[in-house]
Amino acid sequence: MTGATVDKEALFATLPPVWPEPLLDKIRRRIEASQKRLIILDDDPTGAQTSHGVPVLTQWTEDLLAEEIEQSPAFFLLTNSRALDEASAVQCARDVGAALRKAARKTGRELLVASRSDSTLRGHFPAELDALADALAESAASASRPSYLFVPYFAEGGRFTVNDTQYVLQSDQLVPAGRTEFARDAAFAYRHSHLPSWIEEKTHGRVRVADVLCLTLDDLRVGGPAAVTAKLIAAPDGGVVIANAADDRDLEVLVLGLMDAEAAGKRFLYRTAASFVRVRAGITLRPLLTSPEVQGEGSTGGLVVVGSYIERTSEQLARALVATKLTPVEVSVDALLATRHEEEAEIARVSITASSLLAAGRDAAVFTSRSVRLGASAGESLRIGQQVSRDLCAVVEGLTAAPRFLIAKGGNTASELATRALGVQRAVVLGQLLPGVPVWELGPESRFPGLRYVVFPGNVGEPDSLAEAVGAFTDR
Repeated sequence: MTGATVDKEALFATLPPVWPEPLLDKIRRRIEASQKRLIILDDDPTGAQTSHGVPVLTQWTEDLLAEEIEQSPAFFLLTNSRALDEASAVQCARDVGAALRKAARKTGRELLVASRSDSTLRGHFPAELDALADALAESAASASRPSYLFVPYFAEGGRFTVNDTQYVLQSDQLVPAGRTEFARDAAFAYRHSHLPSWIEEKTHGRVRVADVLCLTLDDLRVGGPAAVTAKLIAAPDGGVVIANAADDRDLEVLVLGLMDAEAAGKRFLYRTAASFVRVRAGITLRPLLTSPEVQGEGSTGGLVVVGSYIERTSEQLARALVATKLTPVEVSVDALLATRHEEEAEIARVSITASSLLAAGRDAAVFTSRSVRLGASAGESLRIGQQVSRDLCAVVEGLTAAPRFLIAKGGNTASELATRALGVQRAVVLGQLLPGVPVWELGPESRFPGLRYVVFPGNVGEPDSLAEAVGAFTDR
């Protein structure tokens, strides 16, 4: 059901060569000519992992959306729905979809909508897309339903889709996603790595394996954009299409073919990882940000906040505490989940300690105790995670010194800190500090205007990556 681990180099040697022609310039010209707007709903704040120069909004009133639609060809809406239970995520999708529909009518612009989610297959699928599709329509019965285009490839994080199977790169081995720790997620567990089987599993049989249309690497690399267009046009409305990809050029072929299919009247909702978003938006690759580009002003210390519990994050934290001058400040999750008095006392203790370190010019790492606390059900586990996130926000809200930089480790942690503790309404993605690790510049409305805010996904990076990120801001 989950497949076998394979050697990356050996598997890739069996694949046809990538399409020979770079296509991003053609895509950019088509975007400029069409004047369509790409709106990316981000179910945690890591979707800008491959982008730069793109706004991120944390609110979606009709007026705010209309204003951004008029000035930006593409932008992110941070919903953080992966941290919600399914019912709340569905309501969020309905609200956003309805607001986008009204803003599109107000501006007269045609919108393309992407639901950016996890390359390791976690998230509220298909419930979130079903609700979004309904809300974007004038009414649920007013038009044919769009097809869902599923593209989980994300090279920067080592996620590749080959032979319709999602792989996670570990060292030089491609591990089927269903055999990784991500498949054992307390809220989003799954069994299958073969994507059509995964879709059947997640739709509880509503979409069968045989009904999933697969764009193969032969389609992309041998047939090219024309083959993609023909296959997409022939796809039944309301179905599910998955795309294989093992190189960014595969995405360029996919997007150009997709544009032609859409020009012929086909409608799609995209459910994708971050790499597709960059190509569909026509954003060029840029080098990683350098230390001079991210250095903030001031003499205070920097802050690292770690909420993610996954093994990769814990290893990165341990390495960073050894390799940098970070002062550790551990948050007792047991205290947070005990009585209200103990919770408040722990928040105050950590906030005061971190504030003193920052004011003294010392860099601090605030992190939750590393033992995972799970509930009796997936919903209870989500509730625990939400409470811990709220309490980490309370720690940052209680700071009496402004950090020179802030690195948030874990998608949900980064989202909650941005919206609750920092009051971000609009930020701009400057680029990536490390592969898959975006840096935001916070807007003037935020608590710390101009702050360099690093959104560091829990499942991205090598063992020393967190230490490298800290090192970009300070003398290690």
